[in-house]
Amino acid sequence: MSATPLLDVQDFGLEFRTRSGTVHALQGVDLRIQKGEIVGLVGESGSGKSVLSYALLGISDRAAKVTSGTAMFGGLDLLKADERTLADLRGREISMIFQSPRTALNPIRPVGAQIEDVLRRHAAARGANLSQSLRERAVQALREVATSDPERRHSAYPFEMSGGMCQRVMIALALACRPSLLIADEPTTGLDVTTQAAVMDLITSLARERQMATLFITHDLALAADYCDRIVVMHAGHAVEAAPARELFTQARHPYTARLLSSTPDERTRSAQALHPVPGNLPDLRRSDLPACRFAERCEKRSDLCIHERPALEPAVPHSAACWHPLFGPPARSRGVTHHA
Repeated sequence: MSATPLLDVQDFGLEFRTRSGTVHALQGVDLRIQKGEIVGLVGESGSGKSVLSYALLGISDRAAKVTSGTAMFGGLDLLKADERTLADLRGREISMIFQSPRTALNPIRPVGAQIEDVLRRHAAARGANLSQSLRERAVQALREVATSDPERRHSAYPFEMSGGMCQRVMIALALACRPSLLIADEPTTGLDVTTQAAVMDLITSLARERQMATLFITHDLALAADYCDRIVVMHAGHAVEAAPARELFTQARHPYTARLLSSTPDERTRSAQALHPVPGNLPDLRRSDLPACRFAERCEKRSDLCIHERPALEPAVPHSAACWHPLFGPPARSRGVTHHA
């Protein structure tokens, strides 16, 4: 790995102030992505995957408050950048594919016009024939994501298109300005298996072709295994393991990762009885007495150390687990943070 990642998130923390208490949504999250690398971010629903991505783009809920850390992108700390700077980056240097294309797309504007909006804002288009130029570039963006009959689709509305076709439009929208970093948040939600594969093949082929860094957020471990170079595992707002994809699936170190894998069917699974679900539930993140390792109360390997001192994930190490009692490899080092119940 190179010395300077395109995206380098360190010790990132975020909380939400709500009427029912403060939700400690993210704590001490470390994440690195190199240029041209595809990194999967996996974990149960509620583990903080999407919350992290929204925070990086500066589109978190108003109740969100960053409590610690840095997020360096090409020399700029995204967490300290003003709204004008972030607005200029979004769509041009960092783009996002949202979970539901039908919700993310404007239902009362043709899809081609929506792509033109992005190009007009970010691509510095000029000239007397601006409208024609923007149309040609929007049609080309649709063509590059293998949209059938892109000239006709340019004038179509989202409700006139299938779920898979709307997702292709979302990808065209995200990639229109050729960003350096793409965040794909559950981009295959609601799609059938065949369409899922087509969409993922499209995203990864364009990422490889353009040397575009990609953060692929998913709860589908099989998809992550097939398409990602590295995988980062999230649990209850903590990043608990990071490893090359193949190594993670053959030699998971964190007990949570191992439990996730044992609960996921694969070609060797003969029956539901062969699956072993993760015990218990995610902890209530409003608690003031959360253990230092948030998986401790679900883990059969826990000790007093797990309750009182938070282990560190080392993103510079090829395979690292934030665990005092890993299944393989050395135990984590201390993060220097002691929990007080």
